[in-house]
Amino acid sequence: MDRGQFRELLKDKGLKVTKQRMKVLEAIASCPEEHLTAEDIFALVKVDCPDIGLATVYRTIQLLNELHLIDRVNFDDGFVRYEIGNAAEGGQKHHHHHLICMKCGKVISFQEDLLEGLEAKIADQTGFHVVNHEVKLYGFCKKCGGNLIEEKRE
Repeated sequence: MDRGQFRELLKDKGLKVTKQRMKVLEAIASCPEEHLTAEDIFALVKVDCPDIGLATVYRTIQLLNELHLIDRVNFDDGFVRYEIGNAAEGGQKHHHHHLICMKCGKVISFQEDLLEGLEAKIADQTGFHVVNHEVKLYGFCKKCGGNLIEEKRE
């Protein structure tokens, strides 16, 4: 997503296009495979906006999260993290899943959505329409012995 698309998103949501809002969105978008804390975002934004304060970054993050331009994710490690949200992706993405290594803490995004059949079954049986979900799977990455566990299964 480029600057022009970010500008349009902000305008479509009835927001003023400010340098701070643009920089926060750009910082998060510049790290698509990472899940950034507010402090990470602040450090990235501060490079181009040295006068910005941490409180401004927090307020901007809160606003962008409420508008679903960014998503809040929690990996149970004591930090709240953020990534580009559903609205910023054109409203088309289903949340991806996260694989969390219990040894080193590495987080791997897993893009394949394997729950569509379950969601359809839930809708058929209960009338409940799932619009989103979040899945966190805990285990061990290859570096921390995940491949050893796989060898034991064979």
